[in-house]
Amino acid sequence: MTASGSTRWGLILAVWGAGLGAAAQYGKISVIFGRMGELYPQAGTALSFSVSLVGTLGILLGAVAGLYVAAFGYRRTLVWALWTGAAVSVLQALHLPFGLFLASRVAEGLSHLGIVVAGPVLIAQLSSDRRRGLAMTLWSTFFAVAFTLLAWIGLPLARAWGLQALFGAHAAVMAGLALLLGFALRDVPVPQRAPLPRLRELPGLHLPVYRSPWISAPAAGWLFYTCCFVAVLTVIPPYIAEDMRAFVLGAMPLASIAVSMTLGVYLLRLLPAVRLAQLGFLACAAAALWLWAMPGAPAACIAMAGGMGLVQGGSFAAVPQLNESAAARAQSSGAIAQMGNLGNTIGTPLMVLALAGGGFGGMMAVLLVLFLSGAGVHGLLSARRRAMA
Repeated sequence: MTASGSTRWGLILAVWGAGLGAAAQYGKISVIFGRMGELYPQAGTALSFSVSLVGTLGILLGAVAGLYVAAFGYRRTLVWALWTGAAVSVLQALHLPFGLFLASRVAEGLSHLGIVVAGPVLIAQLSSDRRRGLAMTLWSTFFAVAFTLLAWIGLPLARAWGLQALFGAHAAVMAGLALLLGFALRDVPVPQRAPLPRLRELPGLHLPVYRSPWISAPAAGWLFYTCCFVAVLTVIPPYIAEDMRAFVLGAMPLASIAVSMTLGVYLLRLLPAVRLAQLGFLACAAAALWLWAMPGAPAACIAMAGGMGLVQGGSFAAVPQLNESAAARAQSSGAIAQMGNLGNTIGTPLMVLALAGGGFGGMMAVLLVLFLSGAGVHGLLSARRRAMA
């Protein structure tokens, strides 16, 4: 798709922009969640579904979504997923009844899944062998960058013009990206389409994905990462001194991005991507011990976010390193989407339960186990790859 010595950075940045739009499908509700009761005052605790329902289709279909994307076409999937996301955001801006709003979030999950499966495959193939690690590390930052932009731009927009203005702005961004990429990608050669899987084959199609220590490895580690990332940003803030809280919460995503794009990119020249992810998990474990000893310490929080940046870059860079074909990369990206949605769904409730049952120490113990498990599962799958080689 690209010559060995060329990397199409303009297109890569445009596809990364689509990733920001996909992350905003989660983030646009997360950043205004405390005010969602203004739109739906009778919803009560059911409002929590407005965040989690986006991940429903990802949990159910993520691992096999790569097969459908390979059959439908990577360019076509990305562009139509953007158009779908734009249309759903337009509907949400019209203040739907709560039941229909929740249904729209499920539909938005289909758009999200299409982008996060097709996007990294296209980026990997638009980059040269030499620059692929950097390109995939850039892609890995899309969640952290999107949440930062929503905090800086989305929240002031919602305060000034209302919550529905944020949905309208998201629709405009998604439509603009669909137009741009629909034009920019039309002459880009892509891999030949794969056969379309049959619905009755879906249960069995998961088995080859998760039996393969090459295809499943990035997703296996990603499950433990996503159990921690959003949960940490949700449950740690009350333990940070109030005068430092806003600074630390803003600095954590930025530290994750900065570390992944600097130290992470440098280390990818020296280490395999899986080893970088393991190093990141171990750094997070060390930061968890630090935070356990000094609850709310700003430097410990930022250090943990930096370790997570290494996990991000290593996990996505591992997809093309471990999988040669576009179809296998799509399956691996789909498995990441599945495990990522599962981790995002169970992570915060797990931390809240640990906090309720064991206090701050119990929560930190769970975090420590999750980080060490992320490093450990990569070790086990590396051993399996060596045994099967």
